[in-house]
Parts: sequence; structure tokens; C-alpha cells
Amino acid sequence: GCGEINIDYQKQQFTVGSKVISKGDALTLDGGTGEVIEGYVPTIISQVDDYFTEFMGWVDEFRTMEVRANAETPHDVKVARQFGAQGVGLCRTEHMFFGEERIASMREMILSHSRHEREAALDKIFPAQKSDFKGIFKEMKGFPVTIRLLDPPLHEFLPHSEEELKSVAKAMQTTPQLLMAKARSLKELNPMLGHRGCRLAITYPEIYIMQARAVMEAAAELVRDEDFTIEPEIMIPFVGSEEELRSLKVIIKKVCEEVLEKFKLNFPYKVGTMIEIPRAAILADRIAKEAEFFSFGTNDLTQMALGMSRDDAGSFLQSYVDKGIYRVDPFISVDQDGVGTLIRWACEKGRETRPDIKIGICGEQGGDPATIEFCQRLGFNYVSCSPFRVPVARLAAAQSVMKLKQEK
Repeated sequence: GCGEINIDYQKQQFTVGSKVISKGDALTLDGGTGEVIEGYVPTIISQVDDYFTEFMGWVDEFRTMEVRANAETPHDVKVARQFGAQGVGLCRTEHMFFGEERIASMREMILSHSRHEREAALDKIFPAQKSDFKGIFKEMKGFPVTIRLLDPPLHEFLPHSEEELKSVAKAMQTTPQLLMAKARSLKELNPMLGHRGCRLAITYPEIYIMQARAVMEAAAELVRDEDFTIEPEIMIPFVGSEEELRSLKVIIKKVCEEVLEKFKLNFPYKVGTMIEIPRAAILADRIAKEAEFFSFGTNDLTQMALGMSRDDAGSFLQSYVDKGIYRVDPFISVDQDGVGTLIRWACEKGRETRPDIKIGICGEQGGDPATIEFCQRLGFNYVSCSPFRVPVARLAAAQSVMKLKQEK
């Protein structure tokens, strides 16, 4: 979206008009407005004081929808709880793999030539996954946590330099040349519409088996050792057909039941899906036969419904807004006429099959007041947004209730 920036890689600087910013110069970013400020601006940590608590208490007297947070670290979950989040609506497990130690095992798994090699690499990842989930469950004690299984294209995890490739080759006791050939075979022309999400697990089910076991063992240990009340919600992403979801749900439920048997426990859990492919929205009545909850991933749903890349649209989308072609940026506020019609249809059809299905939204638009009002009208159970947008979402949810009452 920064089309006015001209970058000079040789000089390691960029210019905006007459301004020249060089490598090492200080910049401050306003995450609320997107403003870029030259130099350092002193900041403080947001405080939750008595005035805030009292005001938000008034807000919650009117609100009927839950407000959850998108978070994948215990720290982010703690911040979300301080701001009044009532659960985690989206835990993106792929964000947990990018640490220096974990990325090595992840690369071993991706570049493996057999299921046996993949499972060996996944065994290295398993303890860290379980520890992550345990920390999140602890911070969100008593509130629901929706965990999305691995979603992004595999190329995001591949080695990018010769040194990284050599390091993985050494760990796998193979040659860099063989791994380079494997990496080339994984390259996709359009990876965002390629081998990702549930498609990855259809090919390599051992990935989701490991993650489901980590989720359930983390929960089971807390239930057994610390008397926690936990209901994990396991979300299968990028589903486009009932058959995809059914085949993976069978595998995941088998793992979950094995863990419950191992720990001699019987606590509830849910297996649901993210509605982010238009076909899934259109066939929501069939999807709901298998899904115990829907979570609308409006980032991808918007991209595919509009035929517009979220990553590339910044160069021209503002012109569309300025000329009134779109009322607002559809990646900030849900396009209620187009994408909204898909969402409305999916809610209606899903409830026809499963009247008690839990429905939420976890895309970037989940913290937008206009989108929250739209969700309120459709009877959503919750909206989920970034931790620092939780107070705004709580207020917008309460205002939506009052607006609907006034209309009646």
C-alpha cells in the first residue's frame, strides 16, 4: 500500500518525495492509523485502569456476542484477557514454527522423502507444540480456544540460503543437492491457491495427527493435574468439500479419543472448519454435516470472492475507494453486498443442517465496527480480532445490539 516509496537497494535507502530514509534511520509506526513518523516517538504500554474496567462493564451489559482474540503465544493471550477477550477465536499454529530451533525441524519435515522421515521430524516438533498449547490454555483458563491446524503453503518454511540448506542437509544426513531438487519440486506458481491447509493433510495426514495429539495432550494434562475446564476447538482450514472435511475429521477424532483413553478422561472437544473458500460457503449445508462450528476466514474469502490479491491490491485499491467503486476497502470492512451474501447464505444453510452450530469470524475484518454490526444481524456467536482491538470490538458489539433494538 506504500506506492509512493522508491527503494534503492544498492544505496540501502528509500525516498518519499524529497525525504530520504537510509538504513539505520529511526522510524515510528502508528499501528492504529498506519502513519509512518520520522524519528523516535516515546511510547507507553496501554494501561487497563479502573475507569476502563467500569466503562467496559457497562458495555458488556448490552453485548450479546462474545469477543475473542486472534493469538498464538501465551503473552498475546494474556494481553487479550486483560482487554476482556472471552477466548481465542484463532490460534494460527504456523506462527509457532518460525523460531530458530523449530524452523530446522519443520524444514526437515517438509524436505523428507518418506512418511517415516516426516514422522521423525514431527516427533521433534511435538513437545514444543504441546508446550505452546498448554501455555495458551493456562492463560485462557475457562474460556474456549480455537486452534487452526497448519495452513500456509510449504514454501514459506523452505531454506532461503545455501547455508540454511547445508544445515538441514547435515541434520538429515543427506546432500544439499538432493534437498535442492526436493525444494524445486515443491515450488508452486500460485502457492496461496495451492498445496496448503487441509490439502496438505490429505497428502500428509501425519502433520495433523501430530498437531491434534499435541492439542489434546496439553488439555488432558491440565485437566488431570490442575483440574482445568477446557473444551478445545480444532479447526481444519481451507476446506472446499464435505469429503475433505469428513476424511480428516475421522483421523483427528481417532487421535482425540486415543488421548482421552490414555489419560482416562472424558472432556468435550469440537472439530470444525474455517469457511474461506467460496465453494464451502455455497455448500455450507453439506459442510455442516461434519463441522461442529464455522469460523469465517474473511481474508481469503474476500480475495477469492473479489478475484483480488490482498497482497497486491494496495497499489490500486485506494483509487477504487476514492471513486466510489467500493465504499470502503473490502480487506478492512466486509464487502456486505458480495462477500456478505456468501456469509449470509452459509449461515442459513449451515443452520438448516445443524441448528446449534457455533458461528464466528476471525479474519482481519473481525475488529471492524461495521463488520461486527453485520455479524450481529446474522446472529453470530462471536467475533475474533487482534488483542489490542478487543475493547473496540466489545464496544461495537454492544452498540450493534442497541442499534438493532432501535430499528425494531
